[in-house]
Amino acid sequence: MGRRKKEPGSVHRKNIVSAASDLFMERGIAATSMDDIAKAAGYSKATLYVYFENKEEIVGILVLNSMKKLYDYISSALTAHETTKARYDFICRGLVQYQEEFPFYFRMVLDKINIDFESRDYLPEEKETYQVGEEINEKIKNFLLSGMEKGDLRGDLDIMPAIFNFWGMLSGIIQLAVNKEEYIKKSMGLSKTEFLEYGFSLVYHSIAAKEELSKQTMKKIERCLK
Repeated sequence: MGRRKKEPGSVHRKNIVSAASDLFMERGIAATSMDDIAKAAGYSKATLYVYFENKEEIVGILVLNSMKKLYDYISSALTAHETTKARYDFICRGLVQYQEEFPFYFRMVLDKINIDFESRDYLPEEKETYQVGEEINEKIKNFLLSGMEKGDLRGDLDIMPAIFNFWGMLSGIIQLAVNKEEYIKKSMGLSKTEFLEYGFSLVYHSIAAKEELSKQTMKKIERCLK
């Protein structure tokens, strides 16, 4: 215990958050108590309250961490390639990889986040989470505008609704593929990867310009003729 006391507070907080994350994934947030977190982290309950006021504060940090991870995945996807379709494909792959590596975080990102920072008290992590989310939306906005300028995407897209529908469709397809993997395989004869590729293609077709769709059709025909 003497060595543990000498460790900086940031280390204790990280240990506690890590233990809480494991418990939340195993039991869910509601079914996990501060007592449970203290035991899993190897601290007394009194010590736990030295570093965190309540469970909501721990959840807030996990949500923020999840949003930062998502930002990293999206940023990497958008800087990896220049063409609109390639960037879109890498966004989709990044989201799938993110869900596979951090399924609990993926679900948390889809949950409601606080946007009211004037009329009530809020955790610092809540505001930072909102700001990171806005930065992600800005990147997707630039991706859509770039695609529209190149003529790859439809010119009539209403940007903000398009961004939210974009997230809703992609995240919904990914979560559905996870939840219904066995059903999809049995009823459709498709693997999870095949189902995702089909779904991602449908989403892209919904925002792609007619000219871009014609190019894709011609490429398919050319492949068939070879």
